[in-house]
Amino acid sequence: MITRRTLFGACLGPALAHLVLAPSVLAQPAWPGARPIEVIVPYPPSGGIDVMARLLTKYLPDRLGGASFVVSNRAGAGGQIGNEAIFAARPDGYTLGAVATQGFITRSLERPVRFRTGEFTYIANVVDDPAAFWVRSDSPLRNLAELRAALQKGPETVSVGTAAGTGSDDHLLLLAFEAATGSKALHAPYNGTAPVIRDLLGGNLEVASYNVSEGLTLMREGRTRCLGQAGTARWSGLPEVPTFREQGVDALGGSARGFVAPPGLPAEITGRLVQAFGAILADPVFLAEAARLNMPLRPLLSEAYKAAVLEEETAVRRLFERTPWSTQN
Repeated sequence: MITRRTLFGACLGPALAHLVLAPSVLAQPAWPGARPIEVIVPYPPSGGIDVMARLLTKYLPDRLGGASFVVSNRAGAGGQIGNEAIFAARPDGYTLGAVATQGFITRSLERPVRFRTGEFTYIANVVDDPAAFWVRSDSPLRNLAELRAALQKGPETVSVGTAAGTGSDDHLLLLAFEAATGSKALHAPYNGTAPVIRDLLGGNLEVASYNVSEGLTLMREGRTRCLGQAGTARWSGLPEVPTFREQGVDALGGSARGFVAPPGLPAEITGRLVQAFGAILADPVFLAEAARLNMPLRPLLSEAYKAAVLEEETAVRRLFERTPWSTQN
């Protein structure tokens, strides 16, 4: 017997089947849409990564159809908490991470973590910021030779604070300095640049290890002095300060900072993000503002960025096998 239900089904069967089989396709909104894109920063506000994130989110809307962005600081455990949040987020284009990629590498060597370095979606490296040693402007220490002499009076006679704590580029530079000079400092790990600068200026630390872009303003104000920068050459923003190698200490260190997304981000969204970052990193207006904010730039996109991170991971892993710093102060 033919009923109204079977007649209706016969008439609308093909269209109805399409709706049932592919609702996600039909309902999928265009990205990025009206929903804000969250950028997770795994460190406290005001540090180099936070400044980078806020600057790029100023330029991204014009390259992504007016998309809105919100920066969220999720500090803790030397960046581990924020990095895990990025990795675990839904890969839908609405969560990005502004990260120091060395934090991926070192934390996974030191202890169990809920992320895998090679599985993040790599968008763009923006900054490669040399590490450096800093003192107050009234410190008796004026160069690395004087720091070395002070440390050789006895183990842990000089306190050195590291802005991002144990296993960070700040700490690895300290380890490299100690190895090259046969000395041992009193290591004080911190959870951000602002706290270590506060204690350096307050007289609670004798030396602080943090990046050149984070220290330039205070040095220009006459409140701090840089003992040495750890790049392969002097950064153009700090041409008067010699490198570690120029001072006879074979040590390099720095922080590569960029943007990643959770694993499995769709290729179309990844491509749009990479294109947007590439355009910004070549924009003269952005380049001028980055220079004003003391950002040492190193643009790397997509697979080139990922390859650089994995190369660094190999080198840091070898260092950890020789000197497992998680067992040290």
